[in-house]
Amino acid sequence: MDPLIVARWQFGITTVYHFLFVPLTIGLALLVAIQETLYVRTKDVKYLKATKFWGKLFLINFAIGVVTGIVQEFQFGMNWSAYSRFVGDIFGAPLAIEGLAAFFLESTFIGLWIFGWNKLTPKQHMWSAWMVSIGTAVSAFWILAANAFMQYPVGYEVNAATGRAELTSFLDVVTNKVAWVHFIHTIFLAVLTAATLMLATSAWHMLRDRKDAVYRFSAGFASVAIFVASIGVAFSGHWMGQVMTDVQPMKMAAAEALWETEQPAAFSLFAVGDVENGRNHINIAIPRALSLLATNSLDGEVLGINPLQAEFEEEFGPGDYIPPVGTVYWSFRLMIGIGFALMALGAVGTWLLWKQRIADTRWFHRLAVWALALPFLANIFGWAVTEIGRQPWVVYGELLVRDGVSPGVSAGEVLVTLIGFTLLYGLLAVVDVYLMKKYAQEGVTDEATADEVAKALAY
Repeated sequence: MDPLIVARWQFGITTVYHFLFVPLTIGLALLVAIQETLYVRTKDVKYLKATKFWGKLFLINFAIGVVTGIVQEFQFGMNWSAYSRFVGDIFGAPLAIEGLAAFFLESTFIGLWIFGWNKLTPKQHMWSAWMVSIGTAVSAFWILAANAFMQYPVGYEVNAATGRAELTSFLDVVTNKVAWVHFIHTIFLAVLTAATLMLATSAWHMLRDRKDAVYRFSAGFASVAIFVASIGVAFSGHWMGQVMTDVQPMKMAAAEALWETEQPAAFSLFAVGDVENGRNHINIAIPRALSLLATNSLDGEVLGINPLQAEFEEEFGPGDYIPPVGTVYWSFRLMIGIGFALMALGAVGTWLLWKQRIADTRWFHRLAVWALALPFLANIFGWAVTEIGRQPWVVYGELLVRDGVSPGVSAGEVLVTLIGFTLLYGLLAVVDVYLMKKYAQEGVTDEATADEVAKALAY
């Protein structure tokens, strides 16, 4: 058994699991802050009830998410010590700042938000909610800035004596174009994820004839948020495609199963590939669409897998520099397909809101409930494209994945921890789903006090 394979499985499983919570936390924090702002400005009690109801679900998700996120950084030192040694000088600052944002800014204001309902003024309490939202976004940015260095390393030089990457420009790391496009895309998909949960939960209650003003408001609010956020996801995704074409052309080629360079390039809708011989048996494509996606021009050139492989071999030596094409190709299409499906859901909900029919259209309520899983699946597929599409590099163009694993850790040791984490995370999943389901189905109450929130977290 290869320690590298087991270490990759462990990191992949824990990362995907953790990322189920991250977008929901970021999105709910923002939506709850907006709802509390509406209450402070209007004094309408339905906004207060909505704030407390969705805030309770946010707190449960935040608590579980923090627990699962701590494991990530331990793995750097334990399973990926060679990688950590290489990037440690770069990652130190972003991860330290992220820690300050997550455990000081967020935690402090979450405490004020939970226990300050009767101790702070309405405006002070509202600003606590906004500081929590800002804290989650800031925390996300610094994680993405560290990840962006792996995708497109900038602001460094490799010390020939130590073999380590050393920071030469912190500004370059902070302004990395990959970090910013990923950050903007992540914020939009976070809102999309949270709004879909909000719509599905509200629709579930309205299917049971619980047409409280809070559910009617939340369904309309969430529908508009889904529609706006899905458009933001689409445009930021388009920008991301252009950046990917520039800095990681092999990833774009793999995402399109584009074996040879094309100008203009067609966007593949369905392909059956022959990876061994570097070609497609079947490829149904839209002419010029990939050129538009990748270069903003109908005549743009997009490099193919085979010439890029030859170029990489010439620059870095013999080896296989092609990522798993099938996984990247289909993950890319599933992600895009789900994105457009949610855009349609948000558009229909917004139209029903405008027509004042959102509380009475039962087929839409059923559709919304079934759509609950879609943004979570899209998030997983998106990270599959981002991370698997970078293979075989752990730091693009600098360090191969096989060279980043800890040399002194055996496959058996990693396997034991992999099984342990899988069981632990499975248990946490049961707890999280139980708590989220319990309080979501319980619905809006006349009062959600600090004691009730604390009880929910300690259950």
